[in-house]
Amino acid sequence: MAPHPPPGETITDLYRGHALGLVRLALIMTGDRQAAEDAVQEAFFGLHRNWHRLRDRDKALTYVRSAVLNRCRDTRRRGRFRLTEHLPPVWSAEAAVLHDEEQRAVVAALHRLPGRQREALVLRYFLDLSEAEIALTMGVSNGTVKSTTSRGLAALERILKEER
Repeated sequence: MAPHPPPGETITDLYRGHALGLVRLALIMTGDRQAAEDAVQEAFFGLHRNWHRLRDRDKALTYVRSAVLNRCRDTRRRGRFRLTEHLPPVWSAEAAVLHDEEQRAVVAALHRLPGRQREALVLRYFLDLSEAEIALTMGVSNGTVKSTTSRGLAALERILKEER
């Protein structure tokens, strides 16, 4: 088996390749830009601190995603959620789309869903993860991802219809 690269190099590569997407994920989950950035920084710090314990280093991104989601849950539990103050800023062409009125309605409706449904939908449709990747990130089975996503889509549709 080939030796793994030093943790700093691998973590730096992960950060460069995924930090912005993870901040977007956290921003959608928390509604608070500072909390989103903090969640991502803390997740990467945790990865670095626990690098030696990571059994499968190919799953480091899954570890970081899970850590970001856990920190987002903590933020919401502590009441630091402020959707109206911090919708996603324009960081790129994709983020500009989020400023569209329809997208704002979807993001607002997402925040009315139960946490697990919101997480499953955001991971699937905003990050475009597979069911298997979502299951690893959320720590649930593929079947749970399917049912949670299905229930979340149905609930999201009901909420959006109510608001029309």
